[in-house]
Amino acid sequence: MLVQDTAMEKLDRITIDPNVCLGQPTLRGMRITVTVVLKMLGGGKSVEEVLRAYPELEAEDVRQAMRYAAWVVSDQIPAVSA
Repeated sequence: MLVQDTAMEKLDRITIDPNVCLGQPTLRGMRITVTVVLKMLGGGKSVEEVLRAYPELEAEDVRQAMRYAAWVVSDQIPAVSA
């Protein structure tokens, strides 16, 4: 299954397959989850460091992982009381 962001631009490198990594979003069907990439970035690693750790990835994979995360959280904005 391909994922589309709110602008309807395809996130064609993000795949969700129940037979791969228990259905977690992965990059191009490889066993590298979006979560792993985001945790590395959130932990202070640069895109270049992520690519060195996972040489099978490309910079566009990392960019799409970040866009996918933004799309997921965009619908989870909590209500704020005044």
